[in-house]
Amino acid sequence: MMTWRESIENYAAWNEQEEKDKEITLSCLETYSNVLTRENELVHITSSAFVVNKTRDKALMVHHNIYNSWSWTGGHADGEEDLLFVAMKEVKEETGITYVKPVSEDIISLDILPVFGHQKRGKYVAPHLHINVAYLLEADEHEPLVVKPDENSNVQWIPLAELDSYSDEPHMKEVYKKIIERTV
Repeated sequence: MMTWRESIENYAAWNEQEEKDKEITLSCLETYSNVLTRENELVHITSSAFVVNKTRDKALMVHHNIYNSWSWTGGHADGEEDLLFVAMKEVKEETGITYVKPVSEDIISLDILPVFGHQKRGKYVAPHLHINVAYLLEADEHEPLVVKPDENSNVQWIPLAELDSYSDEPHMKEVYKKIIERTV
């Protein structure tokens, strides 16, 4: 089994954006020893899940409180080296589903995502970057969904054909589009 670093090093970039993001990511891994934790306030690793239903025509999305937009699930590695585990844990925590499985254990998308300054749990979080490692997961669209009020205000399955109209973040629309192109 590959380490988290090896999985990033061996990731085959899908397009020019990913080639550049991978190059910068590898440079950050050489420069900083603490990118797996939020101790690095400039850039750190996060892991996300693009969750599809069995027929691959819907994605499970949450309405994110901080960004006030529909988005995938995900979170900080916080020292955890198994980034697929992080993605799966975050899906369960943020949506209430109990069973989710990887379509593949390989990374589906590698992106450097900007995070603007914001308040979280009463503290200011300065602008920074997330090196985001994403996985394609599958879940049962008939399983009950639960909102996690401290992070999101809604959870629902959205048809892939309509996903673009739900997201209010232009940079994320491109990420979702890229993943859909790779999976459909």
